[in-house]
Amino acid sequence: MPRPSPITHHPSPNSRTRILGIDPGLTVTGYGILDRQGNRLSYVASGRIRTPAGDLALRLKTILDGLREVIGEHRPAQVALEKVFVNVNPQSTLLLGQARGTAICAAVMHGLPVAEYTALQVKQAVVGNGHAQKRQVQEMVRRLLKLAGDPSPDAADALACAICHAHGGQGLGRLATAGYRMKRGRLVK
Repeated sequence: MPRPSPITHHPSPNSRTRILGIDPGLTVTGYGILDRQGNRLSYVASGRIRTPAGDLALRLKTILDGLREVIGEHRPAQVALEKVFVNVNPQSTLLLGQARGTAICAAVMHGLPVAEYTALQVKQAVVGNGHAQKRQVQEMVRRLLKLAGDPSPDAADALACAICHAHGGQGLGRLATAGYRMKRGRLVK
């Protein structure tokens, strides 16, 4: 049974909100869950959903089933995921978009609100630099969530999306996007 959207009410600053971050991918979809209470973030879980090679429909079902299981087990209140932009290979972009759509469907089927962020916004929120490398994102996720070791790159990207969302999409410093446009997946003047 879907729960009412947490966006319809304003929780107190000290109430706990569980956020599911998703890094969609057709081969590997990363997920990361954290709790936000005030300004404090606490790691809950993270992992990867791997799909078998072969039939696209079965791969998408694997992602859907995996995320439904994660949502059912951890009961997040909100979902955050990265926006997909066209890259050099249109076929890869299309397949990634289908994996992303499947992730959105998993959240919507549970009545969860979905927030979307560009890679630039996520990196800005976590590292303070919108053009940070994947390794820098992993390191900062480990530090911000006080993890014993670095999460896998897919789980780190998912946790980074959740961290970005926890900070209101603004992160360590507000990323002003007025006057910018998107070009090859990046904000440019």
